[in-house]
Amino acid sequence: MEAVQNEKGQISIHTENIFPIIKKFLYSDHEIFLRELVSNAVDASQKLKKLASFGDFNGELGDLKVSVSVDKEAKTITVSDRGIGMTADEIKKYINQIAFSGAAEFLDKYKDKAADDKAIIGHFGLGFYSAFMVADQVEIVTRSYREEGTAAARWVCDGSTEFEITPAERSERGTDVILHLAADSEEFLETERLRGILEKYGRFLPVEIEFDGKVINNTTPIWTKSPSELTEEDYKKFYQELYPFSEEPLFWIHLNVDYPFNLTGVLYFPKLKNDFQIRREKIQLYSRQVFITDEVKDVVPDFLMLLHGVIDSPDIPLNVSRSFLQADANVKKINGYITRKVADKLNDLFKADRKAFEEKFEDIGLFIKYGILSDDKFWEKAKEFCLLKSVEEVDGANRFHTFNEYREHVQANQTDKNENVVVLYATDRKQQDAYVESARRRGYDVVLLDNVIDPHFINTLESKLEKITFKRVDADTLDKLIDKGLNNESVLSEADQTKLKEVFEKVLDNKSLTVSIESMPTDELPVTITLPEFLRRMKDMSALSGERSFYGNMPNMYNVVVNANHPLSAKVLSAEEGEAQQKLAKQLYDLALLSQNMLTGADLTAFVRRTVETLA
Repeated sequence: MEAVQNEKGQISIHTENIFPIIKKFLYSDHEIFLRELVSNAVDASQKLKKLASFGDFNGELGDLKVSVSVDKEAKTITVSDRGIGMTADEIKKYINQIAFSGAAEFLDKYKDKAADDKAIIGHFGLGFYSAFMVADQVEIVTRSYREEGTAAARWVCDGSTEFEITPAERSERGTDVILHLAADSEEFLETERLRGILEKYGRFLPVEIEFDGKVINNTTPIWTKSPSELTEEDYKKFYQELYPFSEEPLFWIHLNVDYPFNLTGVLYFPKLKNDFQIRREKIQLYSRQVFITDEVKDVVPDFLMLLHGVIDSPDIPLNVSRSFLQADANVKKINGYITRKVADKLNDLFKADRKAFEEKFEDIGLFIKYGILSDDKFWEKAKEFCLLKSVEEVDGANRFHTFNEYREHVQANQTDKNENVVVLYATDRKQQDAYVESARRRGYDVVLLDNVIDPHFINTLESKLEKITFKRVDADTLDKLIDKGLNNESVLSEADQTKLKEVFEKVLDNKSLTVSIESMPTDELPVTITLPEFLRRMKDMSALSGERSFYGNMPNMYNVVVNANHPLSAKVLSAEEGEAQQKLAKQLYDLALLSQNMLTGADLTAFVRRTVETLA
């Protein structure tokens, strides 16, 4: 057996200042040291499994469990494994030469045998040196798996460029990494602090991790299995494991691709309703079952951030950075692949069971609309299954239409003089009921667009769909919303119309209100209040963006439309000029405000009193 020689030397690096750089800048969060060391321990265990499968290791694998222990008195943390271990020469090669990747050399050596390299996690290089972010001395006690010509060795470094290798007492193969914590890092001696880090980064590592007498990880999460092995209950159970207090998901997508990049994972569709913000950043990114981050903005398209679940790709390194994610070609391919898979899944669900799809649309509509807004490739597929919901009900349920179906449904009756199909919509079915019912009396259909992003969605549809325009049902009179070039005759003379307008302008006396007299059917309201579609839409989008804008700061410029053909208009004209006439005009205006839920406070109280007086 080759004896370990006492040796002192200097670590092979190019700058004396490498350790301060590691301590401050290698990772933004010092807790990452534990992820790196445990990953290396798992890596060493996985390598031994590979060697055994290749026939290069014939010994007993035994228990390959990785253990993490803490000694508060000695102020040490120890990470132990029973993997391949190292010889003294390998310590000098892999540890002393910073950034030399043991995993890279291993894969190169066995590249013909190790076609599947997903099991090899890490770098015994810079990742190992993350230990010096929290420790002022690090020891390695290790023994190689090789049975002949090897002896246990001990490596010690105090955070300077100097190291020492000496013989060690260790009868079994494997490695102990012992961290002597620095004074400013003693928080990591607390059991719950360590448990939290291990559960965050290692809960799905492929080798059992033992801490405080318990195994803390699930070594075979569902994304590592074939969908054929899994039941619906398995997927739901895993979702609860990830998000213990969430409602059951609607459905899910199992991702599995090995060319031109490696990617596995499961993405869940949560019940979104109109919840646009608080559920974001729920997708967890892993690399070979090691947790990296839940900030996956550049890996996953922005609209898919509304999904939940796990993505695992060995093509994404552990020390991932935003700049890497933004520039990496594999990440861009992953981004496009996930978009395509999600669109295909939704399309399959729509075709397989449309009724069930419609029942889920309340929850997934926000997601689909957001995808249409932000991704042209998603739009190409989503335009076939995105739905418009009509306020009209059939057998107690709302009617849904695809874009093409809806055009066919309304174009005969809702095409204006410019040959544009006009889609009338409501944002609040109850508040806008009077306007919706007026439209339905004319035989017009009204869709419900009450989603938080619908103002942007409407603009997008108008730009993508030919000869279609959207108008809110209370944005103008119906004859102007769907202008067919026909003019209704007025029962009032021009002089009476002018007089009626003057009465209302005097009563209202508000520069933010524009009064007009129009000839409308007698079954319409005597007075209607509208906010022009363009201005309303701009203000809605400004409110959604959360930013102050020109339109957001503009006062509401309402139109007050008096129906010349309504009998009450003639009654206003025939009333005694002065207080009686103005009182009646004010009552009709307040009635219009009430129909829009705009009559409040003292004005509402006064309206109620006038009404009581009239009825008394």
